[in-house]
Amino acid sequence: MSEDKEYDLLKHAGYSERAIDYYIKKVNVGIIEDADATGEYTGICGDNMKIYLKINDGVILDAKFQGIGCAASFASGSALTEMIKKMKLDEAKELNMDNIKAYIAGLPEIKNHCPGIPINALRVAIDSYGRD
Repeated sequence: MSEDKEYDLLKHAGYSERAIDYYIKKVNVGIIEDADATGEYTGICGDNMKIYLKINDGVILDAKFQGIGCAASFASGSALTEMIKKMKLDEAKELNMDNIKAYIAGLPEIKNHCPGIPINALRVAIDSYGRD
């Protein structure tokens, strides 16, 4: 499918420009090989996400993710990983689904649960940090 057709379909479905951009460009999708923390979560819909964090002095320097799921999950994962770069761990842990929804500025109503997937994966990663 061409990028233009995919864009039109997502726009018609109710995705914002930012959500579409994050999904199509696959922002921060990947692995951090020497990650300081990782966390994985599977949502109620079956979508799965694993987040990788590079941390120094309690600050998230880099964040990437891998996932299996819908456009809303990927857009939410991209948004979250952008939001948390240069953020302190305790600040990042306080983020919630509403923060991602506001940052993305538009998901189809049926997809409003999707920002919970990266949020929960992030919390698992932060909780696991320093336990090794």
